[in-house]
Amino acid sequence: MMKSVAPKLGILLPTRGVILKDGAHPDLSPLFAMAEQAEQAGLDSIWVGDSLLSKPRLEPLATLAALAMKTSRVRLGTAVMLGPLRQPVQLAQMAATVDVLSGGRLVLGMGVGGVFTDEQKQEWLAVGVPPQERGRRMTELAQVCHRLWTEDAVTFTGRYFQVEKAAMLPRPVQPGGVPMLLACHKTTGSPGQYRRAALYADGVMGISDTPSQYGETLGMVRGYAAEAGRDPDAFQTAFYMTVNVNHDKDAAFREADDFIRRYYGLNFWAERWGPFGPAEAVAERIMDYHAAGAQEVIVRFASLDPLSQLYAFLEDVLPLVRKATKRRAGTQ
Repeated sequence: MMKSVAPKLGILLPTRGVILKDGAHPDLSPLFAMAEQAEQAGLDSIWVGDSLLSKPRLEPLATLAALAMKTSRVRLGTAVMLGPLRQPVQLAQMAATVDVLSGGRLVLGMGVGGVFTDEQKQEWLAVGVPPQERGRRMTELAQVCHRLWTEDAVTFTGRYFQVEKAAMLPRPVQPGGVPMLLACHKTTGSPGQYRRAALYADGVMGISDTPSQYGETLGMVRGYAAEAGRDPDAFQTAFYMTVNVNHDKDAAFREADDFIRRYYGLNFWAERWGPFGPAEAVAERIMDYHAAGAQEVIVRFASLDPLSQLYAFLEDVLPLVRKATKRRAGTQ
């Protein structure tokens, strides 16, 4: 597969961070300021996370619909949406609407999430989904959504979802429907997860793997895709990394650790988040993931002051990534 020389770059907007900072009545101005600044700076995409109850935040597709009105070029994505919390026909309509509103800019990064805490388990039970079913439900959901976006009349009989002669309008602006990137991880994944992405998704999103593990994950998904007769080189690939940009490495770690513990209630991937520290380390890690196969790198700032982090990223990290890209291009 031919790798592009330059990684696409996106940022995660703090739809949970604003809740952590201000509580029930958050100041939403940082979301719009960051989205507009990202577009003006030439970044490729903006993304929002998802959780229903366990990690309170703004609902992702409603938020992206609002951001579609404030932007004109950047792609709008979910990183990641917990797809099986939702019914597929409703999700397909919501996503198609956002794609129409944005002129065809929506991407659905989706996953089944974790059940590391009692709160996360209760989140699934609150919508009537036993946590152990979420992977199989995702498999059916991806099929139903894609067919509703691309077929005139859909009949689907699955274990969890049944649809008979369903026709959906409006359809997404994007001819093949809204791209779906499914979360896959070497650290917590399974053959079923890789096959689901290979058979029913448009791409892969990583979050917890090291660069070498991420490359292995992509290899496994592409292998299953090839076996199924799909073009493995057509898959979109993204990696989601969490950083804190600060020339003082110790200060960066303290701020990031505080943010992550507030965000999740614990820091269970302490050795896998990061880097937290100088711009050079952040830029190098971005290029490492790109070299491992990530066409796009999505950056989340581990800070309750994400706008300042964005400015530091644009001023200090982005020029280094561009410099590294030029250097790589000169060697190819």
